[in-house]
Amino acid sequence: MFKKPEHKGTESEPMPLKIENNPAFVISNGNEIEELPVPISVKNRDVSQVNQKKKFELGSTVVFRGTLSADEEILIEGTVEGTIAYHNDNVIVGKEGRVNALIHAKSMTIKGRVDGDIHCDVFVRLAETAEVNGNIFCPCIRMDDGARFNGTMHME
Repeated sequence: MFKKPEHKGTESEPMPLKIENNPAFVISNGNEIEELPVPISVKNRDVSQVNQKKKFELGSTVVFRGTLSADEEILIEGTVEGTIAYHNDNVIVGKEGRVNALIHAKSMTIKGRVDGDIHCDVFVRLAETAEVNGNIFCPCIRMDDGARFNGTMHME
């Protein structure tokens, strides 16, 4: 940080200061300078990966039949038939998405069509373009104006 130089300056010529990379508090009482070390914790992160979440996408031409399961967010724009098990992340059914399945996810946003029961741990959101035929089991449900729903809601 700041260190007192070896030579003394005059009033017209102030003493030069030396800057070091070691962080410290500097306390001065006129002639003496005392440095107190400052602990600093720095974590090195790759900036390109900050706030970047893994997302899996099924395109509009994809037709999937069977059990779909993973630990990352999924965007469905194609067709899925069978079972969707995403216990630790979000499932998004896009406007073009068509799902005929039993679903269990952490949360779910529906913009397309879903036929089948939905079990979510956090929330289900039905966007204005959503069309759902089946039962919803979830503690929090949001239904936008224009969304179509045929079934029962169970707030657990």
